[in-house]
Amino acid sequence: MEKPPTVALVAHFACVPDPRIERHRWHKLSDILVIAVCAVLCGAESYPAIEDFGQEREAWLRQFLELPGGIPSHDTFNRVLRVLEPVALQRGFLNWMQAVAEVTQGEVVAIDGKALRRSFAKSRSKRAIHMVSAWATANGVVLGQCKVDTKSNEITAIPALLELLALKGCIVTIDAMGCQRAIAQTIVEQGADYVLALKDNQPSLAHAVEQFFVAGPQAEAHRTASAYFDQSEQGHGRVEMRCAWLSAELPPDVTAAAWPGLRSIGMVQATRTVAGESSVEQRFYLTSLPLAAEPFAQAVRKHWGIENQLHWSLDVTFREDQSRVRMGHGAENFAVLRHIALNLLRQEPSAKSLPRKRLACALNPDYLLKVLIGQSF
Repeated sequence: MEKPPTVALVAHFACVPDPRIERHRWHKLSDILVIAVCAVLCGAESYPAIEDFGQEREAWLRQFLELPGGIPSHDTFNRVLRVLEPVALQRGFLNWMQAVAEVTQGEVVAIDGKALRRSFAKSRSKRAIHMVSAWATANGVVLGQCKVDTKSNEITAIPALLELLALKGCIVTIDAMGCQRAIAQTIVEQGADYVLALKDNQPSLAHAVEQFFVAGPQAEAHRTASAYFDQSEQGHGRVEMRCAWLSAELPPDVTAAAWPGLRSIGMVQATRTVAGESSVEQRFYLTSLPLAAEPFAQAVRKHWGIENQLHWSLDVTFREDQSRVRMGHGAENFAVLRHIALNLLRQEPSAKSLPRKRLACALNPDYLLKVLIGQSF
């Protein structure tokens, strides 16, 4: 019988260093990881559930895995994922993504962080793990992720993640936490552009840009002279009008800051009307984009895809915030497994929702193999 096409994940997981001593390697590390990904695709949320999946699908798994020691026990999955170095697993993930999903010229890559809320342990004074992810908005996939050090914050994790990614020609969007000169420098060195949100963590800059577009005596003239783009949407009883202004004229306080690659400052004003009542929100940005308001406005809009399509999906479809995996590196490695599963499901081209795709994976081995091979990449 002819074997199915090669599962790309197997090859990339084979390069992940095995932390176990030689005499305890009864199961191949790549087999353990691929079984875990398949189980997560089918709805597994714990180590016993991964073992149960493996036992039920052993004959199917042997089509493309060696399984010299049979199906590992849940204790084995637990031990391995607790001690496996997360950086090594993330590197295997990154190599796989670079092999199967290439970002395109001008694609928006959104960077944002998310806490694994139940990964804390009060008894051991362990804080919840915080992961920073890069989301390719056009492809709808996670490009990479990096854990925030427990004694630091996203400011140090974001440059580390950016340096791992191939971003040439992309537009990188980051919320106000990432509005830092060093981060802008890293993005420019990667051959990419940036759109950085301005808030109170950069009070003088935020005030200068607000004065330029809204509150200063010349604000109306500045808006009139700026590049402009607007877009409206209607649905679910809500009407939203978004207006974007982009100016290459920089206020003195912004120019003096000498931000690497800075070309323009921008403002987006969103007016939402629900049941006859309107609210207005204004947001301000630094960007290396040239003077064209529409790409700027679209980049700002697409940034929120990381919340709606990534974080929301992880919480609702994968129940990430309910996961009690917390020992050793287990929570961080399980987060990578969810990202892999989410990428595979997103790239399966059918119109099914993510929950329906997971159910189909659990019920239909042929569909699961189609998702695992990633034929649409």
